[in-house]
Amino acid sequence: MEKYVNILKKYWGYDSFRPLQDQIVKSIGENKDTLALMPTGGGKSITFQVPAMAKDGLCIVVTPLIALMKDQVAHLRKRNIKAACIYTGMTKREILTVLDNCILDEDYKFLYVSPERLESELFITKVKQMNICQIAVDESHCISQWGYDFRPSYLRIAKIRDIHPNAPIIALTATATKRVVEDIQEKLKFKNKNCIRKSFERKNLYYVVRNTEDKETYLLKILHNQPGCAIVYVRNRKKTKETADFLIANNITACHYHAGLSNEIKDKHFNLWFEGKCRVMVATNAFGMGIDKADVRIVVHLDLPDNLESYFQEAGRAGRDEKKAYAVMLYNKTDERKLKKRISDNFPEKDFIRKVYDKLGNYFELAVGSGLNVTFDFNFGDFCQKFALPISPTYSALNILTQAEYIDFQEDVTKQSRIVFAVEKEELHLLSGATKIQSQLIEMLLRSYTGLFTDSVIIDEELLAKRLGIDKKEVCENLIQLSRERLINYIPHKQTPQITYTCFRVAMNNINIPKTVYENRKSLFEERINSILEYAKSENICRSRILLNYFDENLGNDCGHCDICIEKKKKASNLNSIEQAILNLLKQNALDITEIKARIRIKDELITQAIRLMSDKGLIQMNKEMKFEIK
Repeated sequence: MEKYVNILKKYWGYDSFRPLQDQIVKSIGENKDTLALMPTGGGKSITFQVPAMAKDGLCIVVTPLIALMKDQVAHLRKRNIKAACIYTGMTKREILTVLDNCILDEDYKFLYVSPERLESELFITKVKQMNICQIAVDESHCISQWGYDFRPSYLRIAKIRDIHPNAPIIALTATATKRVVEDIQEKLKFKNKNCIRKSFERKNLYYVVRNTEDKETYLLKILHNQPGCAIVYVRNRKKTKETADFLIANNITACHYHAGLSNEIKDKHFNLWFEGKCRVMVATNAFGMGIDKADVRIVVHLDLPDNLESYFQEAGRAGRDEKKAYAVMLYNKTDERKLKKRISDNFPEKDFIRKVYDKLGNYFELAVGSGLNVTFDFNFGDFCQKFALPISPTYSALNILTQAEYIDFQEDVTKQSRIVFAVEKEELHLLSGATKIQSQLIEMLLRSYTGLFTDSVIIDEELLAKRLGIDKKEVCENLIQLSRERLINYIPHKQTPQITYTCFRVAMNNINIPKTVYENRKSLFEERINSILEYAKSENICRSRILLNYFDENLGNDCGHCDICIEKKKKASNLNSIEQAILNLLKQNALDITEIKARIRIKDELITQAIRLMSDKGLIQMNKEMKFEIK
């Protein structure tokens, strides 16, 4: 293990691994196929990055999260580790450059790709030429038909194993039931079963469910009573801002976060929250992946997630410092109605799905029999409005069509800024109308990038601003002005949804939606909806016990500090005092139950319960006159 600790120290600055990390690192370092099952915040990326650094060759990392792959590549590069990624929105030339770099440059250690990329003939051809030392599969529950986010594209990962059979595979996920664990290892062709897992029990996390009609008022009560940093999860984007504004109006600093915000706003809000300048982050489930803030004291769910896996992950972002923290779910009857409606919204009728596919082809003016691997920018709102389609079922239809592999629907694709000169190089010295800053900007562009006169080139406005000593905003404004004057063609950075046709467009009646994509997933979705409702409605089973049982882990004793356990303790305490009061009465005279209830001013049902328990314990008995007396 010494060499791995040295690598950890050199590149990440840590003197030792966290619990379980060392076992996983040792296992994959010994070239054993390994399934690492670690709760959110356990430091999964370290477990495949460190052993890969100790080997010759490249580690391929498969992940469905574009934002996360970009973030991890950026972090690796900051540590002077060569890493690259391929994602939707890149040009063929850019993809080819990345693949060739990974073949020709032995210093490249990591290549991050989306699972959809694995079916590309270009990728398969190039990966045969790579020296692959290891394959890492993040969010590996996606490969299992029993997983809550099954993706057929994950099944192709095993093809890389056929090309590089000696490269060990490490599969990573935060949550998985027993049958998902078995399925992951089978689908990834593990040579031997090998699952290393950490108990899901969080002893420092206090789970609470509150049934309330006025959730906002109760949220204020929670935040006033419990100090510290907080995350509040809501269901939709609009509600993130509304809730944040409500908290601000009540003198609680808050920011909001969802996938539809620009990168600048997301980064700004995240940094305010992460640095403690803003106490509460109100967010959709887009907030959380890769976030490593240890001192979150409270996670509140104003809206219920679709399943216990998601709830466990999101609630688990509280108390990573192992200190006392709270996970609070606010629930009422309206939530149950909304959750049940999600079943029909998430799984609209198959005829409707076929209709959406047909309208999509018409929207892009794509003929039947064409469109393979063609990508379109996609305005979802405009599409729904143009064809009078309901928003939620249409969104779900696009995701089901993605699962069925007719299209690839990507919601949040970042397109980097590009420019190409619209004039010849020889004409630049003839320009007279350019301002001083514009002239400096043109000169900096020429010094920083090549090929500007022949093809559009990706640029980084922030880097240009830094080199020129001005604000990024000023760089963008001047690039726009130069574009208006037709000196350059400037396409600013933007984030936009995209649709890629993964097969030729087919006629609507020929759309086949497999049982594994529709019926099986719908049945699983209903099961998961019921599991989250059972958790919310439970009044007598320890919350930790419910969660751990769901993940096939037995809790020896109740946690003792969730709302259910605390209520049990209160009832036990009350019953003890009632039992003592009854005993004191019966020391004087034998009494029937009506007389006992008349003399002890407390709820009748509690007295009945206490008498039943005292009889069971043999403390009291009923005499011939049907009165209770001390036994």
